Amino acid sequence: MMEGKKISDFESAGTIQGFYMIKQISVRKAKNGSFFADLTLSDSTGEIKAKIWDADEKAETFFARASIVKVRGDLSQWNGRPQLTIKKIRKAEPQDGLDIEDFVQSAPESFESMYGEVLSYIDKMSDPNLKKLSGHLFGNVKDKLSYYPAAKSNHHSIRCGLLYHTLTMLRVGEKLASVYKKIDTDLLYSGIIVHDLAKTKEMEADQTGIVSEYTREGKLLGHIIQGIGDIQKAGETLSIPREKVLLLEHMVLSHHYEPEFGSPRKPMIPEAELLHYIDMIDARMYDFFESLDKTESGEFTDRIWTLDNRQLYKTVAAEERKENEE
Repeated sequence: MMEGKKISDFESAGTIQGFYMIKQISVRKAKNGSFFADLTLSDSTGEIKAKIWDADEKAETFFARASIVKVRGDLSQWNGRPQLTIKKIRKAEPQDGLDIEDFVQSAPESFESMYGEVLSYIDKMSDPNLKKLSGHLFGNVKDKLSYYPAAKSNHHSIRCGLLYHTLTMLRVGEKLASVYKKIDTDLLYSGIIVHDLAKTKEMEADQTGIVSEYTREGKLLGHIIQGIGDIQKAGETLSIPREKVLLLEHMVLSHHYEPEFGSPRKPMIPEAELLHYIDMIDARMYDFFESLDKTESGEFTDRIWTLDNRQLYKTVAAEERKENEE
């Protein structure tokens, strides 16, 4: 039995027992009339899909999302991915002496250091209007940035993931702006900083960084439209020249590039074009490394649907570099 193992260390088969957090849970009715529960369990190293067969109809209420539970179950493979069939489950108790932080995937850097570094990019701006506008919008969501993910699932869906995504994009943007000298770095930095801030309105997340659902406004409008509204309102409040506001609105409007992904206009300025591709690079690199970190060197991953349903290969050299760094 694998006792108390981290999810990243789970093998392809065997029996496990340990404490994990319920990231998602839903109870469904099977064709034979019995109920079963679909769960996503997580710890600080990853997550795994799990099932409880012949579940209590009220299991979704009793075992609430974001609660810590002790489980015993059998590991197997389903559609090429590990799955846990839970045989026993109970809620964690105070005497277990557990800290919820140990069960949450978080950004690899602290909130304080990341927030301070983004502020340093704002301080670098020479355009007083963009500096004031982006600083105002960024500061308005400081509290939520300390725990909000960048998505409900997929890239940067971790505690403080939204801020981490923003910061890594700024780092990439700074490098690219040093190559493409005609880029307005103030506009690029502003666009990167504000492009996803309205995700704090699009999704409902708690202090664990887990999204429970999309808000009504999020479902009806999405973060792009809400973000444009926030920019317009802030521009009026701060008396920012209309063209500065309009350019930043265009950055947000076009950053998904295609209408089917929420952008009715493609980029019409170079800074908006760069924003889109930096966003894509950062999201895809996150999904690459997230998948490869769970894979043995010399092996292929399962198909990753967010990466066009591709299988990825983990090179032996990548593992050697990791060992040398350690």
